[in-house]
Amino acid sequence: MTSASRPDRTAIEDTLYRYGSCIDRFDYVGLRALFAADVRAQYGNREPIVGADALVEWIRSSTSDCAWQHHFLSVYSVEIEGDEAKALVYHTSHRGVAAEPATVRVLVGRYHCALGRGRDGWLINELLLEILWAERRTDPSGYLAEVGGAGPPPRP
Repeated sequence: MTSASRPDRTAIEDTLYRYGSCIDRFDYVGLRALFAADVRAQYGNREPIVGADALVEWIRSSTSDCAWQHHFLSVYSVEIEGDEAKALVYHTSHRGVAAEPATVRVLVGRYHCALGRGRDGWLINELLLEILWAERRTDPSGYLAEVGGAGPPPRP
């Protein structure tokens, strides 16, 4: 594998960042467009998921209780060989669950990704999330209320 050219690296980064932002916006149509039809994914020690439609449905069902989500992704390395690429993506996500509005769930890990060049750009062929840390946080100090509380909701 060789280091990525700037245009390819930018396109791959965009694909990976859109993965996080589509999940955060609950944009399942946009999310589906990022996956190869036969994508393979594994999140931590859960069973692997095979197929783009199955993966989108798994993400939809696993986030159905979320009031909001925020993924912070950082693409650390991209290596390309022809029309295939591998990427290492550092991941920290926060999610608010409707049933626990005073608690934020935090997940820290690393994505090991494989991508392929398609007709319309780079697609994700494989996602492996190596989970490193998870915790629930609350705000006992009252700082959230002090800075104005949650919201406002985004404008359409």
